[in-house]
Amino acid sequence: MTTAAPLLELRGVRAGYGIIDVLHGVDLVLQPGEVLALLGPNGAGKSTTLAVASGQIEPSSGQLLIGGREVNGARPDALARSGVCLVPEGRGIFPNLTVTENLRMMTFAGTSLSAIQEKAYELFPRLEERRRQLAGTLSGGEQQMLAMARAMATDPALLMLDELSMGLAPIIVDELYSQVATLARTGLSILIVEQFAKTVLGVADTAAIMLHGRVTRTGRPDEIAEELTAAYLGIESGGHQ
Repeated sequence: MTTAAPLLELRGVRAGYGIIDVLHGVDLVLQPGEVLALLGPNGAGKSTTLAVASGQIEPSSGQLLIGGREVNGARPDALARSGVCLVPEGRGIFPNLTVTENLRMMTFAGTSLSAIQEKAYELFPRLEERRRQLAGTLSGGEQQMLAMARAMATDPALLMLDELSMGLAPIIVDELYSQVATLARTGLSILIVEQFAKTVLGVADTAAIMLHGRVTRTGRPDEIAEELTAAYLGIESGGHQ
């Protein structure tokens, strides 16, 4: 009996900016249909890991594999066409375009605007109410919804989310993560980078702790949560997460 290759795998990856390595031998595995939470403090190397996985940074050593195939050096657009989609920190929307115009930008992949809108408004009904509004005038949560809707327009195999909760009220974060859970139930593979762990651990199948450019621990979310609270993020038990 053969088992499917991991959808995403980093093996001993070293990478960074110029001659400065930020990642010092990262090993990370995301299985098909899995939600993996990558957690750790600022400066741990989480966003750099996503940059490697999306083709924006080429590893200086080690391997990046998609579906079991090494893709070191592949361009970001090539990886995007193969189903790898990143929603970056800061959302990456066009603030001077309306919601509809932002969605129309995604028709380059060959999907009709009507199909993109149908999927977007099913996921996030509030976007339909705001469809004629300039994206830059949306609330932070609505902008994040738009970023996720744009990402889903490409029908990705792998969705990567960088600091989804950044700057948002807890009630909005809960709403966004309920949609992440809905997407996960469709079998979509999702890699989520977060500094604060509480909400993401509720939807993750597996969690990994990153410190100083290395993955130091991988396990079930309930196993990881205690270590995060006690040591890694400096969060007091029962405090803000």
